[in-house]
Amino acid sequence: MEVIPTTLAENTGLSPIAIVTELRNRHANGEKTAGINVRKGMISDMQQENVIQPLLVTTSAIELATETVRMLMKIDDILASR
Repeated sequence: MEVIPTTLAENTGLSPIAIVTELRNRHANGEKTAGINVRKGMISDMQQENVIQPLLVTTSAIELATETVRMLMKIDDILASR
């Protein structure tokens, strides 16, 4: 799950190692709503910044990933049986 913060930091010109390390430390210290603020170039509380991801988006992404894996496994079973 570190791919997204690393990519976000790289694309915004921030140091990905420093940003991801600080984000990991903040999460370890109990700041569960900490995230990368690309406008300020630092780690901020995303809840205070009003950056909230709807549950529907996350649920849809997980369902799509699950369906994709299931289809790939079916294709693999079909190819293995030939």
